[in-house]
Amino acid sequence: MNASDRTPADLLRSALAADPGRPLITFYDDATGERVELSVATFANWVAKTSNLLQGDLAAEPGDRLALLLPAHWQSAVWLLAAASVGVTAEIGGDPADADLVVAGPDALAEARACGGERVALALRPLGGRFPQPPAGFADYAVEVPGQGDRFAPFAAVDPAAPALSVGGDVLTGAGLVERARADAARLGLAPGSRLLTGAGYDSWEGLSAGLYAPLAAGASVVLCRRLDQLPAAQLARRIESERVTVTTLLPVGDTGLEDSSNTGDDA
Repeated sequence: MNASDRTPADLLRSALAADPGRPLITFYDDATGERVELSVATFANWVAKTSNLLQGDLAAEPGDRLALLLPAHWQSAVWLLAAASVGVTAEIGGDPADADLVVAGPDALAEARACGGERVALALRPLGGRFPQPPAGFADYAVEVPGQGDRFAPFAAVDPAAPALSVGGDVLTGAGLVERARADAARLGLAPGSRLLTGAGYDSWEGLSAGLYAPLAAGASVVLCRRLDQLPAAQLARRIESERVTVTTLLPVGDTGLEDSSNTGDDA
């Protein structure tokens, strides 16, 4: 991507300019059989709508802290880039009581009620479906986001030196996040056209990097598999073949990076 990119939002803009039609995230839920594929353009549209919801309806602004209580999921990736686009710090597994707003999945609603600010709930149903009954005290993301604008412009420029992500006790600025993502991409051997398969969660830097940031920084794509550990070996092998996977990072290892990766063939 462009050497001048200094925030996650910059990485997405560069990806959109380079090849909007290529796949960016292919998401599987191996408990439900769900498969969703988002091109760069489709993902960027979701990010723009979510950014407008965040900045407009939820009145978030640079420096605000967002407690993100979501699993590894394509909609979680959307929220991470939307927060970066507005200048909000995404706190992975953050304490809702200390946050300015909270975004939670269906398994974290009770915890999320501790937030005194805006609360958004995600049903995480196939195709981005809404809750059958909206949870009391929460805005239903699937109800609120479709009507948002398809283009986003921040009210204030995002500072690359400001905190963008808090995970596992580390706080990364936008520029620091981009630098680490590029380093991870190089270590993994990711290049434009690479397809990385990962089953890592979004509760660590390693999982976030493999499941979003490193492929984005490299012009690659990710096959993000929730509950991959439930997949028999034969089905995993078929998925690697059918998705034209070139690099696998099934689970994060240690604290130093993505060291359990392996190349499975030439880049697609």
